[in-house]
Amino acid sequence: MNEFNIHRIREDFPILTRRNFNNKQLIYFDNAATTQKPKQVIETIVNYYKNINSNVHRGVHFLSEEATTKFEEAREKVKQFINADYSEEIIFVRGTTEAINLVANSFCKNKLNENDEIIISSLEHHSNIVPWQMLCECTGAKLKVIPIDSNGDIIFEEFIKLLSEKTRLVAITHISNAIGTVNPIEEVIKTAHSKSIPVLIDGAQSIQHKKIDVKKLDCDFFAFSGHKVYGPTGIGILYGKKELLENMPPYQGGGEMIQSVSFEKTTYNTLPYKFEAGTPNIAGAVGLASALDYITQIGLDNIATYEREIFEFATEKIQDIDGIKIIGTAKEKANIISFLLNNLHPYDVGAILDNEGIAVRTGLHCAEPLMKIFSINGTVRVSLAFYNTKEEILKLVEAINKAKKLLT
Repeated sequence: MNEFNIHRIREDFPILTRRNFNNKQLIYFDNAATTQKPKQVIETIVNYYKNINSNVHRGVHFLSEEATTKFEEAREKVKQFINADYSEEIIFVRGTTEAINLVANSFCKNKLNENDEIIISSLEHHSNIVPWQMLCECTGAKLKVIPIDSNGDIIFEEFIKLLSEKTRLVAITHISNAIGTVNPIEEVIKTAHSKSIPVLIDGAQSIQHKKIDVKKLDCDFFAFSGHKVYGPTGIGILYGKKELLENMPPYQGGGEMIQSVSFEKTTYNTLPYKFEAGTPNIAGAVGLASALDYITQIGLDNIATYEREIFEFATEKIQDIDGIKIIGTAKEKANIISFLLNNLHPYDVGAILDNEGIAVRTGLHCAEPLMKIFSINGTVRVSLAFYNTKEEILKLVEAINKAKKLLT
């Protein structure tokens, strides 16, 4: 598409025509939880199951060969999308959570000794906290946390102080799923690498909004989920530098990740297959490739420009509502506005918005430690995508005012 046409784009998303139980038009502002799927992705998945469905890498018949081709083409498209050097650096997983667990258990577990350290930030999703806590429990390593200021920015000077000869990995989110802070990952990576410390980036909230160039970033690992980037659930990507992946043991055992098996000894497969035990989510990979094709056609630059416009518009309109307190006012933010309305419980506000057909997320957003830092029990979260409109934002403002009137 040479021109960003919001009306044409919205026609590609069948679910946006839905109405709720009150016959209210769906307005979907829960994109940080999952994005909706364009018809092109849906049709690709249906076509796979109707015409191609077969297991990969294991058959000489034409269906298996075609499924294998589609599956490996999907890997190549991911490689190109994030500008990796090798297709072997692209590991198919179930999502960001499994990608992080893979690194924790394969890259780190056998290397960590008592008093070694892993560094994360205060902004992390539970999926980038709990795996490291579990790892520390079984190895005796220590988890160190980069603090944030009152705006929700990491305090970089404190990050530098945390780095030491004991640091074995820095694992940090690119964009906070709870408050939208965009972390300075370029500087994080550069600073960590100056001390020869590898870095994992949780890209679950950035892959759909920004161009990701893993070579330019020079990150050691990058993880994201397909369903955040307009693809299907149950599929995700772990990118890792080839030299690191080659020296990592398999995460799971089973079929596909082996070259030969005997009762005496098993020889593991080469990259990327040694990390892809069992039958993979083939339809998910094919659907993810279709999603990447779709947003590539629209253009990530076009998407970013439009999303910045509606994000600034939404921020202005929401913060002007009497009684609103926005949680997270970092110097650089992405398409997330978390707020509280007077002393009202976020769930009650979300329920009123739902009555109006407006889908938002309420609660802790899988970031309970972050909420404790702000001394709150959760927020109402509005998260935007490129199919949202200014008209929808104005309806959101009306609905928030209605909630305030009904609940106070």
